[in-house]
Amino acid sequence: MPPRLPPLNAVRAFAAAARHQSFTLAALELHVTHSAISRQVQALEAHLGVVLFERRTRQVLLTAAGHQFHAQVGPALEQIGAAAESLKGSASLRTVKINVRPSFAVRWLIPRLPGFVARHPDIEPQVMTTTLPPDKALDAYDLAIRRGTQGWPAAMEIHPCLDDEAVVVGSPALWARCPVHEPAALAFHVLLLSRSRSEDWEHWKRLVRAPGLMPSGCLQFEHLHFVLQAAVDGLGFALAPTSLIAHDVASGRLVCPLPDVRMPLSGHCIGVAPNASPQTQPFLQWLLDEMKTTIDIGPP
Repeated sequence: MPPRLPPLNAVRAFAAAARHQSFTLAALELHVTHSAISRQVQALEAHLGVVLFERRTRQVLLTAAGHQFHAQVGPALEQIGAAAESLKGSASLRTVKINVRPSFAVRWLIPRLPGFVARHPDIEPQVMTTTLPPDKALDAYDLAIRRGTQGWPAAMEIHPCLDDEAVVVGSPALWARCPVHEPAALAFHVLLLSRSRSEDWEHWKRLVRAPGLMPSGCLQFEHLHFVLQAAVDGLGFALAPTSLIAHDVASGRLVCPLPDVRMPLSGHCIGVAPNASPQTQPFLQWLLDEMKTTIDIGPP
């Protein structure tokens, strides 16, 4: 039968106090109070039946028994800590690094990630956002998601996966105040656009045969997810990819006043790095399954 262990929190408190020759400094190291260290040491002394410290004013000194005990438990605690770090290091290898643009991360990937984590609790997705194309990435990754087939390293395995279209969206409150039933009605509204997709509205105007349509104002933001947040907050109407608005429409944060007017966009592709981690394959399959699901974005 193994020997009965002393209270391990008390051993930890003792070891810290022994190193510092101070209950106060031990308390600072372990983020507890001085009295907590004192109680833990007293409990350990009671368990062992020996006095471990000689208490003096503003100082504690190890007794002979204290020196003997510390000489044995100090290395043992270090070994436990090293074993824990080793396991943590091994666990951290079970990751998949995903390289995505910020807007896709915020509006598509992150809202769905809880589903993957619930299905694969042993795999840690690490989302890396960047506007650089995959072949210009500064950090290594297992898998990337981008529009189109350009800018991919030659050795990557490319999976076309998600067709996309752009539609007009705005907040329910804004639509209720001044409804939009036809493209010309947008002349009474502020149009929102991003720096990365600054030409989308001009393309859309040509699509609806209204190249001269002049809105009441325009607001430009750095990234598309800022544009969509501005739309949610009622600052104007945005032209947004259907892939990025599904959750906002489903939750009622956004409405689509012209659901039949859709501007084709380049589809998304998933690229898998040649040296991708083993965890990449289940993540890839989950992505492909998620991209098959659709959410209705019908009229308000």
